Amino acid sequence: MTKNFPKLNEQMDLIRKGVEEIIPEEELEKKIAKSIKYKKPLRVKLGADPSRPDLHIGHGVVLKKLRAFQDLGHKAVLIVGDFTAMIGDPSGRNKTRPALTFKETQENAKSYFEQAGIILNTQDLEIKNNSEWLNRLSLEEVIKLLSNSTVARLLERDDFSNRFKKGNPISVHELLYPFAQAYDSIAVKSDIELGGTDQKFNLLLARDIQREYDQDPQIIITLPILEGLDGINKMSKSLDNYIGLTEKPEEMYGKILSIPDELIIRYFTLVSDLSVNEIDKIMQDLEKGKNPRDVKHDLAFEITKSYYSDDDAKQAADEFHKLVINKDIPDEIPEYKCLSEKVLLPEILKDAKMVTSKGEAKRLIKQGGISINKKKVTEFLNEINIQNGDVVKIGKRKFLKLVLKK
Repeated sequence: MTKNFPKLNEQMDLIRKGVEEIIPEEELEKKIAKSIKYKKPLRVKLGADPSRPDLHIGHGVVLKKLRAFQDLGHKAVLIVGDFTAMIGDPSGRNKTRPALTFKETQENAKSYFEQAGIILNTQDLEIKNNSEWLNRLSLEEVIKLLSNSTVARLLERDDFSNRFKKGNPISVHELLYPFAQAYDSIAVKSDIELGGTDQKFNLLLARDIQREYDQDPQIIITLPILEGLDGINKMSKSLDNYIGLTEKPEEMYGKILSIPDELIIRYFTLVSDLSVNEIDKIMQDLEKGKNPRDVKHDLAFEITKSYYSDDDAKQAADEFHKLVINKDIPDEIPEYKCLSEKVLLPEILKDAKMVTSKGEAKRLIKQGGISINKKKVTEFLNEINIQNGDVVKIGKRKFLKLVLKK
C-alpha cells in the first residue's frame, strides 16, 4: 500500500525538534524527498540493550523521536540488543560493564517492550532481536567485519582513550561492541539511526561499515542526554533522579515540578509534545517575567498528558494541590496489614513497595521525609509503636495506612 507523506519542510521541522546533530542533514533531506517521490517509507532504526528492565522519561526522549518518524509515515525498526547486552555498551563508561546472561537480557526485553509501547505505535513497529543474526556469524564473517576499522580508531573514542591513559583495563570483548551494533544496521538495511549523543562513535562506525557492505550509509540523528531531577547528572534510577515511564500520573506531575528552573525549556523541548513555536512563546513569557513556578505547572501538565490523557493530567494537578498545597490526605490510600504494634518502618515501606529498598527508607527518614500522623519519624534502627489506622506519609505524595491484623 502506497503512502502519502507530509511535505519535506513539515517533516524536517518535526525531525529537527530537540535533536543535537543530523549527520549529514542535506543527505537526510534527499532521502526524505526520494521517499516522498516514490511513496516509500524510510527504515528508521533504534537499538536498545535491555541491560535494565525499567525505563524513564530520559529513555523517552529518543523513543518519542522514533514515534515522530512513525507519525510521518516511516517504518520504525526497534532492535533489542539481547546479544549485544551480553557484551555491554562501553559508551560513557570508565570501567567494564558487568556481563549479563542471555536469559537476563530476554527477561529485561519483555519489560522493555511493554514500556516502549507506551510511546511507540506497536501496531506498525518492526521488532528484531539482534541475536537473530549475531549468533549466526561465522568466524570468517566476524573477521571480515572487524577488518573495516583499526585499533587506533577505536582508541580515539573518549571512553577508551581516557581509560587507556589512566591505565584502567579495557576488555577485548568491549572493542567488539561497536562492530556488533554496526552489523545491526546492515542486517535491517537501516536508512536512519537514532541514538543519544553518547552513541555518536558507534553510529558513525555503522555508517562507514555499511558502505563496505554495499549499502547506502545511514543518516545519524543524535539526541541530548536528559538531565535528571537534580539538574546535574543524567537521569538514572541508580541516582534516584528519575521519572519512570510507568509512574502514576500524580507521581509524574509532582516530580516534574521539582526540576530546577533552568531546565524548564529543555524539558519542554525534549519531553513534551509541544511545537517549537509554542515553546518559543513559553520562553518569551519567562523572559518577560512570568513566574517559573506557574510555567512548571504547565510543563508538568503537558508531560503527564503526553503519557496519559488530559483528564489524567487534570486529576494529577488537582491531587497535587490537595496534597501539597492544602496538605490534605487522599480519600483512598493503600493499606498495609501489620502483625504487631511494634514495627521496623523501613521493612514495612519496602514490603509495601513505597520505596525501592530499606536503604532508601532510611535515607528519607534521615532527611525528615517520612511522617506518621503528620509527626516526623526519626527512628529507623529500632522498632516503633504504631496504632491501628496510623497514616504514614512518604515524601510529598505517597501515603500508607497501617492496619493491625486481628
